[in-house]
Amino acid sequence: MAANWHASEDDWRAYFSAFPKIVLVANSDAADMSGLRERHGADALYVFFNKAYKVLTSPFEGRALLVARSSPAGANIVYRKEVGTVLDCFAPGSLDGILNLICGGEEAPSPASDFCGAKVGWFHAGPLMTDFYPQTHLPTSGFALAVFLSDMMPSRVVLEGFSAVRSVRWKLFDDHDWTFEQTVIRLLGRTGRLVVPGLSDRPPLVRIASRYPDIPVETIALASEEVLATRLASANQAIDRLFQLTRVNAGFDGFLRRLKPKTRKERLQGSKNRDGKQS
Repeated sequence: MAANWHASEDDWRAYFSAFPKIVLVANSDAADMSGLRERHGADALYVFFNKAYKVLTSPFEGRALLVARSSPAGANIVYRKEVGTVLDCFAPGSLDGILNLICGGEEAPSPASDFCGAKVGWFHAGPLMTDFYPQTHLPTSGFALAVFLSDMMPSRVVLEGFSAVRSVRWKLFDDHDWTFEQTVIRLLGRTGRLVVPGLSDRPPLVRIASRYPDIPVETIALASEEVLATRLASANQAIDRLFQLTRVNAGFDGFLRRLKPKTRKERLQGSKNRDGKQS
């Protein structure tokens, strides 16, 4: 039978504070899984997210926590029937439990009984993001947890693979503000509140300012913005061209997608939309 675990912010603060280091491992091509435990130590807590089987190719033997993000239909791995598959990614006794994370919007928690007997706790990170995260988007699970932990235990939280780079294997969903998140992560990394492997201590604009100390920093920043705006305009032109070339394929793809049965999440959203129109 599933066991209830931590439920309050104080519970989670006490839990995380017991570890000398916490390593958040993103589902990303940039996550360096080779020698992960050797780099960070056996006494660290390793936190994985949702479909951990995409980065764990063999059962993980370190002290671990799984974060299961909720949606309007409940935890993603629950309604996709992937709980058992994800739990198999961890060696017996290595997984402390599951943190069912809610970040706002209409996300709903799943009951403990849906997690195949694992210990389950719940945490609502929405209040931590109020008046901070752009209201047009929702934070990613890793970002929300990183911000929470960086406030509580600076310099003890390591981010592995938080690149926000689209690849063949990994999508970047539009409901997250990736630019905002990467800006915050880099600021926290450069001020010592987070440890971000591979983050340069001297970004390009700092090097330019050091080379030309007589040029005001504001002038350097304006020149950089001008270059970025020009490159973005060129990229948009290329994207428009690609849309023109792939319009027929996109139309055919849309037709096939309309034939697919709706997911539980889509049915819930459709029902809410109809209820809202009726009222």
